[in-house]
Amino acid sequence: MIKAENVSFEYFRRDDDGNVSEIVEAVKDLSIQVRRGEFIGILGRNGSGKSTFAKLLNALLEPTEGTLTVDGMSVHDQNLIWEIRQTAGMVFQNPDNQMVGTIVEEDVAFGPENLGLEPEEIERRVKHALQTVSMSEYAKASPNRLSGGQKQRVAVAGILAMNPKCMIFDEATAMLDPQGRREVLQAVRHLNKEQNITVLYITHDIEEVLDADRLLVLHEGKLVLEGTPSDVLCRSEGLQTYGLQIPHAMQIADRLRKNRIACSESVFHMDALLSEINRLKSYAKIKEIETRYDAHPQSYMRGQEEHTDSDSHTSAIKDGLIFDHVSYVYHPNTVYAVPALRDITLQLAKGDFLAIIGHTGSGKSTLIQHFNGLLQPTEGHIYYEGEDIYEKGYRRVDLRAKIGLVFQYPEHQLFAETVLEDVSFGPKNLGLSMLEVQQRAFQAIQAVGLEDTIYDMSPFELSGGQKRRVAIAGVLAMQPDVLVLDEPAAGLDAAGKKELLDMIKRLNEDGMTIVLVSHSMEDVAEYAKRVVVMSQGQIAYDGSVPEVFQFSKELRAMGLDLPYVTEFMMRLKQEGHEVRTDIYRINEAVEELTRYLA
Repeated sequence: MIKAENVSFEYFRRDDDGNVSEIVEAVKDLSIQVRRGEFIGILGRNGSGKSTFAKLLNALLEPTEGTLTVDGMSVHDQNLIWEIRQTAGMVFQNPDNQMVGTIVEEDVAFGPENLGLEPEEIERRVKHALQTVSMSEYAKASPNRLSGGQKQRVAVAGILAMNPKCMIFDEATAMLDPQGRREVLQAVRHLNKEQNITVLYITHDIEEVLDADRLLVLHEGKLVLEGTPSDVLCRSEGLQTYGLQIPHAMQIADRLRKNRIACSESVFHMDALLSEINRLKSYAKIKEIETRYDAHPQSYMRGQEEHTDSDSHTSAIKDGLIFDHVSYVYHPNTVYAVPALRDITLQLAKGDFLAIIGHTGSGKSTLIQHFNGLLQPTEGHIYYEGEDIYEKGYRRVDLRAKIGLVFQYPEHQLFAETVLEDVSFGPKNLGLSMLEVQQRAFQAIQAVGLEDTIYDMSPFELSGGQKRRVAIAGVLAMQPDVLVLDEPAAGLDAAGKKELLDMIKRLNEDGMTIVLVSHSMEDVAEYAKRVVVMSQGQIAYDGSVPEVFQFSKELRAMGLDLPYVTEFMMRLKQEGHEVRTDIYRINEAVEELTRYLA
């Protein structure tokens, strides 16, 4: 299906006069063969060349050197470009890049229509594709009114409807909630196994490609590791050298071995780890028992409790941010009215680290756009430091200097010609001296882990993960009191994600209030002090990590997961092992398993 021989690709950067000022080799001497019907996982750090390679396969770019064929067609042949793109369908990292229709079903139908199919066949394909990604109920909705995760499902459906021979996914599930990710992965695997469609799946999450036929690891444009998942994972030290994270089951097994527990080195996934614990415990027969928590922390379903103490209410307002019965409707008083928030009452104290989780379309992004007054409530009031932010005379410009918001898609916040200019924009508008502006910009760029070599680069030349860091740096340069981040780690490799979240944690420890929207339950358990669960525009749960994650059945019903280690410990309990289940971090699980197995 795909044959690459000594393929290289160079990006040319030009100065103001149009002369080439720098050459960046994104793909270097790459030789790969992909057989028909294979499922290939492609891994690598941000900037490793994964997305560039994908664009070469889709004939969006032409190799600078070497030869590349797709289904026998050369990407160098301009007469075959459209046939290649019909053969190899691509789902981009940002679904906005693929939206063309005014309503969802029209967008999904765009590809099949351009294939010249009969209307009946187009209708059948569109219906099936939307069902596959659980978006049938949004068939008549405008893509512009969908959340980021919902848009991503529509983009996937648009490719599925074309029934290509090869499908290329560039971090296509990065913005989906856990349930949505499972549905898309299940659909992709079904197409691969049942219809023999070749799949190239680019991801930073190695858990998503553990059942791939082969894994390819790219680093600085070169192919550095290749083989079956087990072959590649056996070289786990190499994976970590290239900035990738090994599967959770491997991490637990590795740490158990360091604690002198004789755990096998061939444990790569949860089922294998379960079998290994059974072997180590020498169970002849494991009985299934009902999972029970040793403790039942106090938590509550929001809506059952109201704050009636006026003194504590006033104190909370003075301490930070408060939502007082806030509701929001998109396009109110029209036939397109969509209730997005319903009677939200929420207090955010200074110094808090709040994680907001919820299924795609639950209202998370709409909620955080109220934090600094980008959206005005349809009903209710929002107070910051004791003042109603929509009271006449209140300067919301000043509020946005105090509460910084990093959007779901960083490129929506980038606009300047260079990275340094972009990061400097906010401080400049605070009326600071140029020296102070530059100091803040340099400190912010350094804080998000970017090299000083990117100062003069265009932000639009950067990878998705690098753009996200620049967007965060632009907000940090304002030195806000509250930092609100919408999926900040999406699109980042494992090493980059840890660096970023550790940086955010340090900011919180230094007194900054953090609000983190995330679909990663592991990140929430590791970093957050408090969790709010959104469902259908309402706050379903609000409490500490143990308080919220005890509602496992309810969270699953909402399309959410538990942290990996919590799920694993609960499965052990179900199989008869006497272990605690109120565990949310890997180090806690290792301690408990070491105690149990010793």
